[in-house]
Amino acid sequence: MATLTTPGPAVTAGPGPTPARRVRRDSGRKRLEILLFVSPALILFVGFVILPVVLAAVYSFFNLPPAFQWSNLADDGRFIGFDNYVRALTSPEFQKAIGNTFFILVMSLIVQGPIAIAVALMLNRPLRGRSVFRLLIFVPYVLAEVIAGLSFKLILQPNGAVNATLEAIGLGSLAKNWLADPAVALWTIFFVLTWKYIGFAILLFLAGLQGIPDELAEAAQIDGASWWQIQRHITIPLLGPTIRIWAFLSIIGSLQVFDMVWVTVAPAVRRIATETMATYMVQQGQFAGQPGYGSAIAVILFVISLVIALIYQRFALHRDLKGALTNGVR
Repeated sequence: MATLTTPGPAVTAGPGPTPARRVRRDSGRKRLEILLFVSPALILFVGFVILPVVLAAVYSFFNLPPAFQWSNLADDGRFIGFDNYVRALTSPEFQKAIGNTFFILVMSLIVQGPIAIAVALMLNRPLRGRSVFRLLIFVPYVLAEVIAGLSFKLILQPNGAVNATLEAIGLGSLAKNWLADPAVALWTIFFVLTWKYIGFAILLFLAGLQGIPDELAEAAQIDGASWWQIQRHITIPLLGPTIRIWAFLSIIGSLQVFDMVWVTVAPAVRRIATETMATYMVQQGQFAGQPGYGSAIAVILFVISLVIALIYQRFALHRDLKGALTNGVR
């Protein structure tokens, strides 16, 4: 005979986390992971970038002796407000340094850009030994600036290789003291900088050319466009984002030119003809025993670089940054 059993009360699980609570927990976990991964780089950035800028800004308001300690800043230094900035902006030497820096900046954009684009377009075509040419062009860029500067200092001496070559081919009248003549010293430095950095621009443009579909050029060629018309109306416009990125890097690099000028040119000639903002800052802040004045120069250089970078990003890189964003997120 079968027996009937009555079912007991149903056992139900406790209430689980709500969707909103789960989302908050996952979001907190992601923030913690991001913080763990970012914190080492953030600490280095604050310690080696933000903190020096802040300290330089503080030092710039004091007349400091050559040797001083931060803990005794109030005792070692005399607060002079904006006097260091007024002195810098009214100094003919610093004004000359600003002019030389912007000369290098403008000439880099005018000369290096077109040459690099032309060479990149040539190397982008089928050419025997193209890999060797690319390697040779990039070699100067990987050399340390000190090595390149010292090498050209030997080559450009009055009895160096350049003048000897000019004498050998019957152009001895063109021989000069390239690094000691104030009339040509700045142009010589610009030539050395071009030799050093144009390889980077060429490789950057070659990388940009790889992203341009070949079908566009083939279609234009079928329609009867010449090679020059294809480059002018298709290739170079599509290379625009790469050109703008290179121009930005060239501008920032030109504002910070230091090593090549410092190593290559003698101090007496440098003060007359080739002084840049960076070399003037080091000369005054370290070797002339005026750390407060040198800090003011550093702050001015930082502000000029920041303003130019922000303006360039707003008006030149804006279209590229906007095109890389999705869903209207900035």
